[in-house]
Amino acid sequence: MPRASTWLLPFILLAGCATPESRLRGGLIEAGLPEPLAGCMAERMVDRLSLIQLRRLADLEAAGRAPTTEDFLHRVRSLRDPEIWSVTSRAAALCAVGLAG
Repeated sequence: MPRASTWLLPFILLAGCATPESRLRGGLIEAGLPEPLAGCMAERMVDRLSLIQLRRLADLEAAGRAPTTEDFLHRVRSLRDPEIWSVTSRAAALCAVGLAG
């Protein structure tokens, strides 16, 4: 009879796999955005940006926490990718005023 830990292992490993949206949400929070705003933005952004663009956004975490959303958007603009800037700034604006949905 297999031990419980043996048959539970696949489920434990799957639980550790994060979706791109959850990874983006976590990255936005680590970059200094409030949780509700980060969750809303991640939901809008994940389907609009490529994995490469999402990875570039993840690199912003290394710069530390942004004290304001405006500071975060300034860092996004420094990536010099018009699509990342457009998607991120639109998501931030729509989510901040409650029009995303």
